[in-house]
Amino acid sequence: MVAKVKTLGIVFDDEQRSGYCSGDLVSGQVLVELSEDMRVTAVRLVARGCARVNWSEGPGTAKAPSSAAMATSSPSSSSSSSLRSFREEVEYVHSAQTLKEAPGDNSKENFITLRAGKHEFPFSFQLPQGPLVTSFSGKYGCIQYWVNATLERPSAPDQSVSREFPVISHMDVNTPTLLSPVSTNKEKMVGCWFFTSGPIALSARIERKGYCNGEAIPIYAEIENCSSRLIVPKAAIYQTVTCLANGRTKTCRQRVANVRGNHIGSGSMDTWNGKKLKIPPVTASILNCSIISVEYSLAVYAHIPGAKKLKLELPLVIGTIPYNGFGSRTASVSSQFSMDMSWLSLALPEQPEAPPNYADVVSEEEFERHTPSCSQPEDLESELGRPVFAYIQEFRFQPPPLYSEVS
Repeated sequence: MVAKVKTLGIVFDDEQRSGYCSGDLVSGQVLVELSEDMRVTAVRLVARGCARVNWSEGPGTAKAPSSAAMATSSPSSSSSSSLRSFREEVEYVHSAQTLKEAPGDNSKENFITLRAGKHEFPFSFQLPQGPLVTSFSGKYGCIQYWVNATLERPSAPDQSVSREFPVISHMDVNTPTLLSPVSTNKEKMVGCWFFTSGPIALSARIERKGYCNGEAIPIYAEIENCSSRLIVPKAAIYQTVTCLANGRTKTCRQRVANVRGNHIGSGSMDTWNGKKLKIPPVTASILNCSIISVEYSLAVYAHIPGAKKLKLELPLVIGTIPYNGFGSRTASVSSQFSMDMSWLSLALPEQPEAPPNYADVVSEEEFERHTPSCSQPEDLESELGRPVFAYIQEFRFQPPPLYSEVS
């Protein structure tokens, strides 16, 4: 009779941790609970992390497997002979260790006996110091990190369990590139055939390129409607996931947040002076993986009934280290005061004048009356009976006479 394994699981020491970074130590325990004694050859743990893309295409079809299927599929498998599969994999982490092992040559005759009850096998491993890629799960690809624990038994099939752990590749939005403002503008003529009703002009700007989850993006835009139609200005954040395999790409684009403005009638215009669009909880931008990229953009557009919308796309990067408010302060201040300052030359002299001399504002009699005699320091000390510096404040000119006007 084969001994029954009641529980086989993996617990991390820090279960509340939101994510691990490159160089971090990952530790925990493999938990085993047996209903009776059991012979075990070894208890092993393997940690892996990789990016995988996998999809199938055929005549008029496109099939995307789930993340779980991608984790277990082999390159040689195919659901149908008429479908062509596209697969690619990049490995970031691979670590193996033995937590418990029978002495000897690891043959099936060598084993150890685990008594009935609960057992804990601690483990720890360090993530590579090189750059890792943020965990992600999408329609055509995923980036996963996991540990797999296996009970090797001499008289029964091996039993294993896996558990994922999140990895975050931090991206600081305070870098100069992500702090720079982004703006663009566009114009569109609206009409039917050769009967045009007039242009619609749209310009949009955001203060910086990088933001984090939970932040509200202030949008500055001007929409001018010179057409004969009623238009509606809108804005949205789009996520674009691109997967690459065997020289082919697969793209999935979805809207993750949106906001709309008021209707703009014919011959009118509207201004967005910092209209807020909040970023929902989404995966940070992934720009450092060779087979999967996750990019974002802010679209500002005008919905035109009966015509194609007028749209602007502003590049956007979702980071993990929030904006600290200091990186672009100098740039923002200089931009606010970049106006023409030539008018100052009319009010300020080229060379500032020195203040008037005391002798220029008092009479000669008053000047000489308050001018101290030039005694030698030795004579002064003998006359005063103490050092000269104690009387420095007494040798001062009296203030100039009061200013008065005579009409």
